[in-house]
Amino acid sequence: MTPRTSVVVVGGGIAGLAAAWELSGAAQGPTASTPRIELIESSGHFGGALRRAEFAGRTIDLGPDGFLARRPEALTLARELGLDEELVPICASGASIWLKGALQELPGGLALGVPTSAKSLKSLKGLTWSSRWPAWRDEHAPRTMKVTEDVSIGSILRRKLGSELTYELIEPMVGGIQAGRVDELSAEAVFPALFAAAQRGGSLMKALRADTGAGAGAAERVLGPLFMTLRGGVASLVEELVRQLRERGVVLRQNASVSAIRPTPSNLYPWEVDTDDTATGASAVILATPAPTAGRLTSTLDGSLTDLTSVNSAGAAMVTFVFDARDTTLPPTGTGVLIPLATAWNDDVMMTTAVTFLDRKWEHLRREGEVLVRAHVGRIDDRRSEALSDEALVARVRDELATVLARVGAPLASRVQRWPEGLPQYYVGHVQLVARARQALAPYAIRLAGSAYDGVGIPASIGSGRRAAREILTQVDVATPT
Repeated sequence: MTPRTSVVVVGGGIAGLAAAWELSGAAQGPTASTPRIELIESSGHFGGALRRAEFAGRTIDLGPDGFLARRPEALTLARELGLDEELVPICASGASIWLKGALQELPGGLALGVPTSAKSLKSLKGLTWSSRWPAWRDEHAPRTMKVTEDVSIGSILRRKLGSELTYELIEPMVGGIQAGRVDELSAEAVFPALFAAAQRGGSLMKALRADTGAGAGAAERVLGPLFMTLRGGVASLVEELVRQLRERGVVLRQNASVSAIRPTPSNLYPWEVDTDDTATGASAVILATPAPTAGRLTSTLDGSLTDLTSVNSAGAAMVTFVFDARDTTLPPTGTGVLIPLATAWNDDVMMTTAVTFLDRKWEHLRREGEVLVRAHVGRIDDRRSEALSDEALVARVRDELATVLARVGAPLASRVQRWPEGLPQYYVGHVQLVARARQALAPYAIRLAGSAYDGVGIPASIGSGRRAAREILTQVDVATPT
């Protein structure tokens, strides 16, 4: 008798859960041919950084508080789970930047922080004439740059738009998304539109303007809001997904670390997935883990897979405050503030890299007489917050906010959330590294999924997991280890 097909998903973040959803029939649900699915998570919770908690009379996310809505994956999954009525759009737009000791509103027409016209920079008083000149030059007499293979984001920006614009205006946004440094991050992997624009030659800003539609006023009317969340927090997506997966009979395990994935050609199944106390037979495996973990588990299949262990992750922390609105001054508009790296503060440089006004972004978080503010701390090469207690970090960040926002009272409540290994770093050559790893695994029914490979955002992670599951479902009947 042929045993029932068995698929093991290693890693219970949103990518692994999305893979299990796809394997179990997605929106249509299980059928007679649906495989046995077991998902193994090493920690005590599912969803990775997608968690929520009660805080000052609200339910807040402890990780990302929203997702990009113009990519379909997160919206599609929420709707498949029946959460349509829980979806809420962002209710404010715009942001400020802390430049030369003053808050200034970011201009329109930015593509991931990159200006798409020299004219848009006129409103930023903190920029020197010498920093504006490269933008004018890029529009009228652009510097040549030959880009034939992956390079860093910083190398493109510095060549085309100069160092001051790169580090003071652009890096706070594009580097902050990954908690990395633009001089290390891959243009091809992190900012493909910039990479394509640089390859084209000519004006970088004009090419970005044409490719991204930056500054198109009708974009929101045509495409809908840029960001969305769920009324109960993004983490409620995970909780509903876990509930429905259990209803479908998916085996969900927590606090179990996978120690090995071994070929077993003499067994009923071609693979065995081992934990400390179990050995699960598998027709196929999806690795939705950090890249170094995937590299360690698969290195015996092909030596090139050890390259996955070189994918670093940046730690970060978030400090959420409730302040009395009467003694706290925020910019008149916008959802937050960006702070350039190496911004001087007392005898040090600021730890805070960005500030989010959560109750401006999301209407359901508003409370009369209060403001809900979140400060983001940490980059790949700035781990100072790790040496501070929660109390010390709250005090330090609150003092920095008092500098940036001009007037900040004593917090009515505060909460620290630390993510020691939160954001994978896509260094130059990342696309090629991932392609080599996937090629090495192609002969086997083993697939990679998650934020280490196809994008760090929630939609990208969901898409990565579901794509891996679809590939497995087409291969599982024929793939065997050699």
